[in-house]
Amino acid sequence: MDRPSWAPADVDLDRPSVARVYDYYLGGSHNFAADRAFAEQVLKIMPAVAGLARSNRAFLRRAVRELARLGVRQFVDLGSGIPTVGNVHEVLADAGCTDARVVYVDHDPVAVAHSKAILADTPGTAVVAGDLRSPAEVLAGTQLHGLLDFSQPIAFLLVAVLHFVPDEQRPADIVAAYAAAAVPGSYVVLSHVGLDRPLTPAEEDAYQMYRKSPTPLIMRTGEQVAALLGDLTPLEPGIVAAHAWRPDGDEQPPADGQAIGFAAVARKD
Repeated sequence: MDRPSWAPADVDLDRPSVARVYDYYLGGSHNFAADRAFAEQVLKIMPAVAGLARSNRAFLRRAVRELARLGVRQFVDLGSGIPTVGNVHEVLADAGCTDARVVYVDHDPVAVAHSKAILADTPGTAVVAGDLRSPAEVLAGTQLHGLLDFSQPIAFLLVAVLHFVPDEQRPADIVAAYAAAAVPGSYVVLSHVGLDRPLTPAEEDAYQMYRKSPTPLIMRTGEQVAALLGDLTPLEPGIVAAHAWRPDGDEQPPADGQAIGFAAVARKD
């Protein structure tokens, strides 16, 4: 296989990446044959997955717009993934927030390389190579760029990432560490794959594919997702399916029974 010019030299083209598979679901072009093959296997079993990925992305856009309306101007996108339409800084620009600052954090080298190339001439943005599971290191990296003022509210975005963090890595402590670094009036935006009902056979098959992938996925119940937020206070309507969080007509809701996951925007009081 010829290596695309945009692929860092140390990236294994034959190993699927959850970030690049997600990019494929969203209709992006920064993915490899291994990523597409894995995604197509999942879609063959459960075609609704692509729509659920787009629903999750639409939730991100609505959450960012709402926080901008509330006056938040600093955003840290943890596990930001491959740059695609609807990035955080684009949503803020569309909302007229010319003073907003956004730091993108990811450990996938393709995501980092692309983000740096795309954002090189975009003021108010920075890219940090880091693993969200190491809050102290990530926070130190964000401070190096001098973009963030930790005396002012910050929104930490953990969108579609914590379901790749197993219980033994203490995901609730990870959320708490980011929240602890911010002042009252800051927020955590979270979405997570999960259900409060048994999986259908097709859902179980798709789930097992991810369980056996290089980055296993962990399903959690609504109660378990709520526990990840600790003492943060969810905004209305609380912890709901991504498409049900303050819908504004920007997406087609999934068919009955096809929503798989939870989303919330929570405030540090």
